[in-house]
Amino acid sequence: MPQDIRVKICGLTRPSDVSAAVDAGASYLGFNFFPRSPRYLDFPDAAVLAVDVPDGVAKVALTVDADDDLLDALTGTVPLDMLQLHGSETPERVLAVKSRYGLPVIKVVGVATKDDLPLLDLHARVADQLLVDAKPPPGADRPGGNALAFDWNLIAGRRWSVPWMLAGGLTPENVAEGIARTGAKQVDVASGVESAPGVKDAQMIADFVSAAQA
Repeated sequence: MPQDIRVKICGLTRPSDVSAAVDAGASYLGFNFFPRSPRYLDFPDAAVLAVDVPDGVAKVALTVDADDDLLDALTGTVPLDMLQLHGSETPERVLAVKSRYGLPVIKVVGVATKDDLPLLDLHARVADQLLVDAKPPPGADRPGGNALAFDWNLIAGRRWSVPWMLAGGLTPENVAEGIARTGAKQVDVASGVESAPGVKDAQMIADFVSAAQA
C-alpha cells in the first residue's frame, strides 16, 4: 500500500511546473524569493502562479533572512499559506514572523554533524514545522538547493514535537531510501526534479512523488 507521505516541490517558476506538481499529488508548492537562486521569482510572477493553486495544496514562500519590509511586500502581493525561513533566523525571529503575519512558519535547519542537531530541538519549540536540510558547504552562495545530502543516520529515529520534512539532495532514485532511513513522513525537493538549474521536469516530479509514496 502507498505510504501517507506528503511531498513539497520547491522552486516552481512556470505554470507548467505548478500543474505538474499538483497533478502528481504534491501537498506543498514552494516559491523561492532568494535573489541568488536559479529558482528566484519576483512577487508579481509568483502571484500569478499562486492564484490558481487548488484548495488543499499549501503555497509556501521561501525567504532567507528577510526583513519586515520584504515580508510585508511579499504577503501583500502573493496569496500564501506558509512562510519558510531558510536563513539564520533565531527562534525569536521565528516567533516575531508568526505573530506579525499570522501564517504558519517552516524553519529550515542545515545539518552536517551531530553538533547541528540541538538547533533543531530549539526551533521545534517555536516553529510550526521543521525542514531538515543539508548544511551548505563552505563558500556556498545560497543556503539550500545545492543538490547535497547529509548523513541520514544523524536523524534516524529522531522525532520532534512538530511535523518535519527531509530535504537535501533527494531524487526520484533515493527518496524511498531517505524515508526508510529517517522515518520522514514529509519530503522536500527542488534540484532533484530538474533537467537544468531552475527548470523543473514534469516526469521527474511525477516519478519523485510516486517513489516517495510507493
